[in-house]
Amino acid sequence: SAPGPTGSPVFQQDVQFFSTMNECHYDKRMDFFYNRSNSDTADEWTGTKLVIVLCFGTFFCLFIFFSNSLVIAAVIKNRKFHFPFYYLLANLAAADFFAGIAYVFLMFNTGPVSKTLTVNRWFLRQGLLDTSLTASLTNLLVIAVERHMSIMRMRVHSNLTKKRVTLLILLIWAIAIFMGAVPTLGWNCLCDISTCSSLAPIYSRSYLIFWTVSNLVAFFIMVVVYLRIYMYVKRKTNVLSPHTSGSISRRRTPMKLMKTVMTVLVYFIVLWTPGSLFSFIQFSCP
Repeated sequence: SAPGPTGSPVFQQDVQFFSTMNECHYDKRMDFFYNRSNSDTADEWTGTKLVIVLCFGTFFCLFIFFSNSLVIAAVIKNRKFHFPFYYLLANLAAADFFAGIAYVFLMFNTGPVSKTLTVNRWFLRQGLLDTSLTASLTNLLVIAVERHMSIMRMRVHSNLTKKRVTLLILLIWAIAIFMGAVPTLGWNCLCDISTCSSLAPIYSRSYLIFWTVSNLVAFFIMVVVYLRIYMYVKRKTNVLSPHTSGSISRRRTPMKLMKTVMTVLVYFIVLWTPGSLFSFIQFSCP
């Protein structure tokens, strides 16, 4: 008897194509995904280039560890820093310290090593970076809200209780860990390689869009809050300065608040610029 439509060569090719597309690739090494995405990886880091990358990474990781350790120790030991703002600042330092750990792990799992990584190890490498960045950015957003609450009441410190600050810190880390673990939990392209990103070969393009938009929204809200703080402080300072009847401490309060805001922003920029540069090197030579 004549073969049915299911026995035709065209049908068999279609079945093979769709089975390949729906096949999960958990057992593959990263060279499979890098080769498929046409990502350029450094096949060999030797000589001057290797020394520069390792020296640059080591120096800034040590800087991150040292500077953040000082901040955390200062907040713990000095009783005058036992206020919500400084607890959040110490948590920001802890997030950046964690980022240093992520960069150390990255240094030993990048370049030519990238192609030899297992899927789980690559997820761990990127998850540590995503978690640390999300923790820092979310913490900075919470600090912005805390400063906004303080300045609207013309107080250097907000009236947040230690219990509420503790819950906020736990919430920050819960969000950060969730964002870093989402790809490992299933939002990836291992079972549908047609959706893989060329920048991050086993991340779905939809997840990268979600992660990028989420961070941009958080950053935009943070900038808006800080601009509102700046405009309020400037307006309040202009109103108070012509009057001499107010106490000196009251007239200095807006400037104290502004100094704390600038301290946080400078702190964030200084500690994340080295990491951003190192990540740029990593993505240039994955």
